[in-house]
Parts: sequence; structure tokens; C-alpha cells
Amino acid sequence: MSDPISGTKPESYNGRWWMLLGVWLLYLSFGLNIAALAPLVPVIESDLGMSHSAMGRVLGAWQFVFILSAIPCGILLDRLGPRWAMLGGALLMAVSAFWRSIATDEISLLLAVAVFGLGGPIISTGAPKVVSAWFESRQRGLAMGIYVTGPGIGAIVGLLLTNAVLLPALDNDWRQVLRLWGFFTLITALAWFVISCRLTMAPSHLRKLQTIDLGLLPLLRHPVVRLLLLMSIGVFAINHGIGNWLPELLRASGRTITEASHLAALMVLVSVVSALTIPRLATRQYRLIVLFLLCLSSVCATALLRIPTGIPLFAGLVFQGIATGSIMTIMMLILVETPGIGERRAGTAGGLYFSTAEIGGVGGPVMLGVVYDATGGFATGLAVLCFIGLILTCCVWALRYFVGKTTTVPARTG
Repeated sequence: MSDPISGTKPESYNGRWWMLLGVWLLYLSFGLNIAALAPLVPVIESDLGMSHSAMGRVLGAWQFVFILSAIPCGILLDRLGPRWAMLGGALLMAVSAFWRSIATDEISLLLAVAVFGLGGPIISTGAPKVVSAWFESRQRGLAMGIYVTGPGIGAIVGLLLTNAVLLPALDNDWRQVLRLWGFFTLITALAWFVISCRLTMAPSHLRKLQTIDLGLLPLLRHPVVRLLLLMSIGVFAINHGIGNWLPELLRASGRTITEASHLAALMVLVSVVSALTIPRLATRQYRLIVLFLLCLSSVCATALLRIPTGIPLFAGLVFQGIATGSIMTIMMLILVETPGIGERRAGTAGGLYFSTAEIGGVGGPVMLGVVYDATGGFATGLAVLCFIGLILTCCVWALRYFVGKTTTVPARTG
């Protein structure tokens, strides 16, 4: 079998799995840096004198930058290739982590978090590009399911260790915790560079990437792409809204910050299991049915989390974990297998997808923070997210019509 990057027959089939490991490590750091602030919210708010509304703006800062940078980052990725582009993205994530650790007020913390929005999109758009290049269609669902566990496991590490282990060990110094995550990000960047250098991309492949049409209009003309972009806003509003505020939501219901972090980690653990299993089951024949059920799962979760006690809370965490772990993977599979996209344009298409999606990524956390300050609780904000989930379920039926019309075969890859 020819290697999809170099065009030469690899000595071992393991090469692609090493590349997947490199992507997974970068995505692990991606998720760790996203989740790093959530368990530290009360400590940082107290230290810097910030309100929930102010913290909501900080938590949404990187998503706002992400919106503006994702498309240029996707185009840059298609032109430069994953090795150097994703290395640069990882280094920017590390800069963000270290800058957060020296923040002295809301503005400096907001700017530090915003820098993540420059590096993050390179990782999130580069990962599906690498997978679509190195894995054929029958293995692509498994490979995507594996790499998307990275952010989940990174979040679990952050949620479990921050308050239970690291803060006590570091004299409750939240700045030292963030520096530690910055050093870890540097290590994963080095690992990616070593792996990608050993699996060299051939110049002929790079030349192909540089000659393709990277315009956005051909992508936007496709009805499947347009509908996926619309849905991505709602998906990210729910996922980022709950993901950023869940520890505080649980703490507001009377739990200690350590207990809240452990319960939030339970949801992330379910999402990891979901990412490893559901995409493998979501073959082309059943993919839209699975997507519909995942949207319903998110609706149930946001409704149940309004009752943060007992069985409703546990069920809500499980349902949201199932949805969070797989819904983006299923949508990305549909996107990269849409005719006219494929591996060659996966970077540009992924950049467009994440740029649009982060409109919801900004809106979800900010909305929950503002509504909390206005109402004194999270119930109203969760009701808004529940309504968004209902809209997503309706969109899947429309997507079913367009996919049936236009995506009978996957796009050709290089």
C-alpha cells in the first residue's frame, strides 16, 4: 500500500500510527490548556477581583480570536504542511500558558488566553488533515475517534490534578499550576517535531498542496458545508458553555471545588469512551442517524443538568459526555468526505468549520456568565442551551436530505 503523504511504500504500517500519536499529544495539550482555567476559576476570581461576567469574557477570549484566525491558519496549514504549522501552533499554546501565569488583572489574563486562539486553530484544523492524509476511509473513523480523545484526556488530567494534587503541592499558587501546563505543552511540541521529521513529507506532495484552489467560495456553495457550519455554532455553544462552567455550576450547587472537579472529570471520561467507540459504529450508512441521536443526547443533558443532584445530575453528565465525545468527529467525517474537499482541502475546510463554530464557542461561555450574574443561577442559561440542542436535531433532518443528494462517494485524496 502506498503511503498517502510520501507516495512511497512504507517499510512498516506503523508509520501512520506514530503520526497519529504525535497528533494525539498535541491535541492532549490543546484540551489541557482549554480546561486549565475551569478548576481555577474561584481562585483566580478571588485573586484578581473578577466577577463571573468578567471571567466569562476571559473564558471566551480565545474562541473570539479563533473565529478570526481559523481560516487563515487552515490555508497556511494547506500551504506549509502539518509539520511546521502544527509546531508553531503548539509553541503559541505554550506562550499562552506561560502568559496566563503572570497575569495581574482581567485585561492581561484575557490577552494571555486570546493568544491560545492563534495556536489552537492550527492544531484543531491540522489534526483532521493529517488523519485524512494518512488513513483511508475505512480506518478514518477509528483514527479520528482516537485523536479526539486527546482533549478529553487532557481535560481529565487538568480537572483531577489541579485542585486535588497540584494546588496543595504548590502552596495554592495557581500561577505555578499554569506554568507546569506550559512546560508540558513544550514537551508535546518537541515530540511532534521529532515524529514528523522521521516521517518526512515528500516535496512532490507539498507542491500539490501549493497548487490547489484554496478559495472559500467553492466550499460555501456546497449545501452540506453550509448546514454543517450552521450546526457547528450550536454544537460549540453547548460544548464550550458547559465545559467551561461545569465545575462552577457544580460548586454553586453546594459541592466543594474538588468534588466539582471530579464530577466534571466524569463527564470528560465518558466523552473519551464515546470518542473511541461511537465513530467506529457510525458507518456512512448510519452516520446521520448517530448524529441525530447525539443531538438528542445533548438536549437531554442540558435539561437534566438544571437539576444538579442525584440521578438527574449523573444522567446529565453521562448524556453530555456521550454527545461531546463524538458529535464533532461525526460532523468532521461528513465534511472531509464531501466531494470536492478530501485531504487536499481539509485544512481550509477545517479552518472554515472551526472559525464558524467558535462563534458559538464564544457565545456559550459568555452567555452563561452574563445570565448567571443577572439571575443568580445557571438554570436559565442551560434552558437556552437546551433549545439550541433542539434546533440541532431539526438541522440533522435537513442535512439528511442534502447528504443523500450530494455525498454518495468520498472526495479523492492525494
